[in-house]
Amino acid sequence: METDAHGQAAALTLRLLGPLRLGRDGAPVTLPRSRKARALLAYLALAGRPISRSHLTELLWDVPSDPRGELRWCLSKLRSVLDTPGRARVLAEGDNVALDLSDCSVDVHEVARLLQDGVAGLPPSQLEMLSAAFGDGEFLEGLDVPGSPAFTGWLTAERRRLRARHATVLEHWVRALPLASENALPALERWLALAPFDRQAHERLLDTLAALGRLREGEEHLAATARRYEAEGQDWGPISHVWRAAKERRTGGVAIASSIIAVAPDVQPSQAVTRRASLAILPFVDRTPGGTLRGGLGDGMANDVITRLAKLRSMFVIAEGTMLALAERQVGSEDAGRRLDVDYVASGSLRRGPGTRLTVAVQLAETRSGQVVWAEEFSGALADTFAVLDEIGNRIVTGIANQVEAAERNRAILKNPHSLNAWEAHHRGLWHMMRFNREDNEQARQFFQTAVRLDPTFARPRAGLSFTHFQDAFLGWRERRDAIEHAYAAAADGVMADEHDPAAHWALGRAMWLKDSQDDALRELHAAIELSPNFALGHYTLGFVHAQSGDAQTAIEEADHARALSPMDPLLFGMLASRALALLRLGRHEEAADWAVRSAARPNAHVHIRAIAMLCLASAGRTREAKELMAAVRQADPGYGLASFAQAFKLGPDLDTLVRQATRRLQD
Repeated sequence: METDAHGQAAALTLRLLGPLRLGRDGAPVTLPRSRKARALLAYLALAGRPISRSHLTELLWDVPSDPRGELRWCLSKLRSVLDTPGRARVLAEGDNVALDLSDCSVDVHEVARLLQDGVAGLPPSQLEMLSAAFGDGEFLEGLDVPGSPAFTGWLTAERRRLRARHATVLEHWVRALPLASENALPALERWLALAPFDRQAHERLLDTLAALGRLREGEEHLAATARRYEAEGQDWGPISHVWRAAKERRTGGVAIASSIIAVAPDVQPSQAVTRRASLAILPFVDRTPGGTLRGGLGDGMANDVITRLAKLRSMFVIAEGTMLALAERQVGSEDAGRRLDVDYVASGSLRRGPGTRLTVAVQLAETRSGQVVWAEEFSGALADTFAVLDEIGNRIVTGIANQVEAAERNRAILKNPHSLNAWEAHHRGLWHMMRFNREDNEQARQFFQTAVRLDPTFARPRAGLSFTHFQDAFLGWRERRDAIEHAYAAAADGVMADEHDPAAHWALGRAMWLKDSQDDALRELHAAIELSPNFALGHYTLGFVHAQSGDAQTAIEEADHARALSPMDPLLFGMLASRALALLRLGRHEEAADWAVRSAARPNAHVHIRAIAMLCLASAGRTREAKELMAAVRQADPGYGLASFAQAFKLGPDLDTLVRQATRRLQD
């Protein structure tokens, strides 16, 4: 940790973990006595980029008489300890200030570099080294700056972030050690000091104490934990059940009486249920100068996101009341995730700027890895407050849902197929399903069948199973009539399993469309959207149905809405192609061709999508491009023709006429 990014001995070292320390050639350097000068050094070092003078004065000076003068004085103090003859490290160019620490060792940056790819693949020795690098003290310990609320807020946030990173390192190090390892106990104690309400840390400590035969210490820890949890109004019952099981394993199933009494709540461990990704949404922080601390726009937006995500039924979402209670106690997002033992935590902030413009920043973090898996910033004009909040809320909900689904799919594909639970088997099936080829479709079906077998009440894999049969019928991979019946049966079973799951109604709507029951199909698709207004696939499929034989303008609106909700969706090719068909019916042939070409260019576009592009190009008079695409279609499927296309789709009279005209142009 004492080397620079190139592995060379670093002449200058800066330590931000623990008390702020500066060293040159191994000898300590005396820092300025001014707290603000030292705070400025730490802030610029951690930023690693130029910062405007106005931002720095707002950060450290609460309306002084001459903030820029005080900033210049602090920078002069930093030059006296950082700059050397021929080497200026404090750089001031125009309105910006930066530190050149490119050849220096800064402990926080070194730790971040080692953690940039996560901790899962690091060996125990490196995890131990990382934990030692964090030390036992706080980030910038003792460097609080009274009278500088902006700096205090930044310092608090960074301390929370780094505590969470340290806890993540400790957790993975402990799990890499044997259960009965004495070396694990100090790490466990440090883990709990950083995250005192992390249930998994308590459970691991109790398991370790039981494995070491230190049962009295386990009883004492459980009693202390019970008191702490009760003081916070939290349930410690699951921890007591873990301790009871650990003792029974140690004693061969014989219960041992103890003089230390900790009476757990009168509950039993819950029955095994299908695991769903769990998520907590913290109230959004209003960073508008003079903004409301609680009960304002930030709380309202978080409540809206919680309500909408809960409707998706694909995630377990912590209720608003709990999140507000944690916010009142000023619990940060990292600590909240561990207290609630959820997989993901979403947090955000908003700011109302000049010109009545609202900017909302959101990030989604994985609790156990500490990794930020998604971050985005949204903005809109507040001329119509409810409209812009609705639009931003839609985008936040869809972004979070899509990222959680993607993370869960990626996690599932890394597991041994024989060790998957129903939730994991479902997501493994989704991963294969979105490949859109015959072999992956078959593998997806097998994983969905496994999920249904493991949990017959789980509706989502039944919807996925229906989708694989839909693909068989739509793309001609199996006998059409049987595939349609299987698609319908699986979707109907999904609705029976959970009539409030939008995906189940979506699957049933698609199956009804296959059965030529368009009115019933539209009814089910509308039911899916009513259950979850942000369900992008529901909007897309409405556009898909309307594009062929319904209202063409509605098809365009629904396809556009689906793309807005899920701009990187695996089914984006279908959204684009549906829009192209609708434009073709409206006589806007050149536009239709452009959109269809975009759909065919998607990496997972199947043969029907390329056929749509071919027909739209021919309708627009772009015959050469159309024939080139026709050759590609024939190469992919030598027997493909108008009959194949007409059988797959439900073409209304106007679209059928257009398709036949385009086909004749291709034959000329």
